[in-house]
Amino acid sequence: MWSYSLNAQELTGSPPKLDLILNALERAEEQNPALSQPYEVTRQYNVFRGDDPKPYSEVTAHISFVPPDIKTFKITDDQGGAKGIKIVDGILDQEIASAKTGHKGDISRSNYDFVFVAEQDFGETPEYILHITPKRKEAGLFLGEIWVDAKTYHIRQLVGVPVKSPSFWITDLHIIVQFAAVNGMWIPVFVHAIATVRFFGICTLSGRNIEPPIADSGALDHNLHLLLLPFPPLPVPM
Repeated sequence: MWSYSLNAQELTGSPPKLDLILNALERAEEQNPALSQPYEVTRQYNVFRGDDPKPYSEVTAHISFVPPDIKTFKITDDQGGAKGIKIVDGILDQEIASAKTGHKGDISRSNYDFVFVAEQDFGETPEYILHITPKRKEAGLFLGEIWVDAKTYHIRQLVGVPVKSPSFWITDLHIIVQFAAVNGMWIPVFVHAIATVRFFGICTLSGRNIEPPIADSGALDHNLHLLLLPFPPLPVPM
């Protein structure tokens, strides 16, 4: 679970910039309306087994958040193999665990050590790539890398592994979470994962929000199209 490593050859840029980035990142996270107002989203997951291009299972979940730290979910529809629900449950349990930890789960210097990796251009806005290492081994924390928008200092993408398994059924999990502004809130909008499932093998999962948060009556924010970051390769569990 702690095998996710930083490729030292990717290190570029000036480390003194790091404190300035982290100051702005922490301010942006504290000011995110998604932390202080309730919302609900509907997310659809496709689960693929091995190399099969046909989904093994399709699962729809309704996710609710009540500030400051109560996040719940309910499976509203499922088709295909029953193991798909267990996999989706495990992914959502990780999201719930992150919410329950409150500020103990924040991506901040209180909970993580950071290394500046690179500055890259994805589309119109440059992004800073930072390697994150949790200071504690507890549920809701990740070992991996984040992509930080150089203009807003919001986290656009997290790639890594949870430091504690979210489920008995999942023995290894490599995950990508992408974030975007939707109705004024900065929230997860896309999940991609490779999971090793006990007694079942390796599965791939993708989850996409199909209904925006209903806490705000505004139109879907145009930034939702920024699901658009190219996926860095996920290491296949051994």
